[in-house]
Amino acid sequence: MTDSPASFGNLIDGKGIARRLTDRVKAEVEVLRERTGGLPGLAVVLVGNDPASEVYVRNKALQTHRAGMRSFMHMLPESTPQDELLDLVARLNADPQIHGILVQLPLPRQIDPVAVTNAIAPSKDVDGLGEVNAGRLSLGVPGLVPCTPLGCLLLLQETLSVLRGLHAVVIGASNLVGKPMAQLLLREGCTVSIGHIDTRDTRGLAREGDILVVATGKHGLVRGDWIKPGATVIDVGITRVPTEGGKTKLVGDVAFDEARQVAGHITPVPGGVGPMTIACLLHNTLQAARAQLDVPA
Repeated sequence: MTDSPASFGNLIDGKGIARRLTDRVKAEVEVLRERTGGLPGLAVVLVGNDPASEVYVRNKALQTHRAGMRSFMHMLPESTPQDELLDLVARLNADPQIHGILVQLPLPRQIDPVAVTNAIAPSKDVDGLGEVNAGRLSLGVPGLVPCTPLGCLLLLQETLSVLRGLHAVVIGASNLVGKPMAQLLLREGCTVSIGHIDTRDTRGLAREGDILVVATGKHGLVRGDWIKPGATVIDVGITRVPTEGGKTKLVGDVAFDEARQVAGHITPVPGGVGPMTIACLLHNTLQAARAQLDVPA
């Protein structure tokens, strides 16, 4: 097997690909600043004090600054009522310094995530989860695409170059990853199958995939014998599990050691899809700023 530039052995180098994308975004941000005098601005809202979400949100802010953009952090208490969050979103929608808005999920029980997501102006919906951008993706027209599926697609394009005609199997049918991932793969000319909780033979379906994307949240679900020999495996899952000595480690939805013996290429966890999600958030924020400032790419 001849490894692609995107891989080491059969590992897909998500960190390296994300770094190159971020470098391109940073260079394009500087061009935008020279042309308009302005910088893309990203507002990130976190409700509550979940430690994992706090780390993730602060990392997003750090990466935003490194890309030369402006970062606006809004940390709200767990008890924040929905109306107060919606008022904040309305103010961010109206703020010309802010070109992208991301409300970190999950939200506390008293807040309807659909109502909040759809309150974000479609032009600033850099997470691509609102009904307008989801509809645009379904119709195949330009819009802001969810960051994690977009990152998965870029990993596949870097690794395989041409996706047209391949059979892609997506395990997991969430609005966040599974459904938009399937739409993106269809757009690339793949034959797409989706497995979900009611699929009768998920293992058999998975073994048909030249491409296998797994996003279920169930760590270690996909074993080595679920994978077609030589397939490209994208593991979106990330779960922290205990190890000996009271420590923890991050694992994916795929039993990595088994899968690596069968797959042609595979993403590690961590270091695969995760870095791409943040890089694509920066990419989307730049695209949103260009549209709002009426500056063509």
